[in-house]
Amino acid sequence: MSDLVRVDVDDDGVARLLLNSPETSNGLDVPFLQALHAAIMRIHGDPRIRAVLLSGAGKNFCAGGNVKVFASKGEQLPDYLREATAWLQIATAALTQLNVPVIAAVHGFAAGGGGFGLVCSADFVIAADTAKFMSGAVRVGMAPDAGVSVTLTQLVGLRKAMHILLTNPILDAAEALEIGLLTSVVPAADLEAESLAYARRFITTAPKAIGATKRLLWGGVGATLADRLPEEARTVSELSGTADSREGLAAVIERREPKFRGE
Repeated sequence: MSDLVRVDVDDDGVARLLLNSPETSNGLDVPFLQALHAAIMRIHGDPRIRAVLLSGAGKNFCAGGNVKVFASKGEQLPDYLREATAWLQIATAALTQLNVPVIAAVHGFAAGGGGFGLVCSADFVIAADTAKFMSGAVRVGMAPDAGVSVTLTQLVGLRKAMHILLTNPILDAAEALEIGLLTSVVPAADLEAESLAYARRFITTAPKAIGATKRLLWGGVGATLADRLPEEARTVSELSGTADSREGLAAVIERREPKFRGE
């Protein structure tokens, strides 16, 4: 696996997914995005994993596309960006389709389709109080990608999404929290510990129930209530037949903490 993106799984089942190109502020190009997708697929295939902690090495979480690489393509840039955008879309979609929660720990800048898009595709976002957020696409004559035109609207509403994507404000962590982009904001010095603690919430939860609920939520983006009711009913019925469901009911009756095994 490429060293551009690292995956380390601790003994508790938390996978640390690290964007690892600090010299480019984790700027994304085709090899980087291919490495990111491969890392996500590795996580998808590992039954030990209960949560993913996504972070970036260096001064920034992710500053978006690797502009030096883009500029070097000259007249070939449209073809290159078609490939890069395809890989970015595949990677961000794969994050939402993982059966385990993805917690993004954001410091420095989260910008562009890469940084901003990954933030919008995470299930939870814990940000340092010094973090900054910016779309940036129209500033360089482009449009948002990574599904941001859908996910951002779901997170903050149409009016705020329009303002963010068309006028490119730099949002500080407090502003991003207020509009619903973030889950929480913590002191920069506490970001790693707080994010890891949040990820470890899912170590003892029922993994099938967590995965099914996440699938329902992401699958409901853009759907009508009538579309989702049958899927909810099917999922609840399916989960009720699992050992974890029986254990959860028994624990309530016996007034004890459940011991889920993912079965």
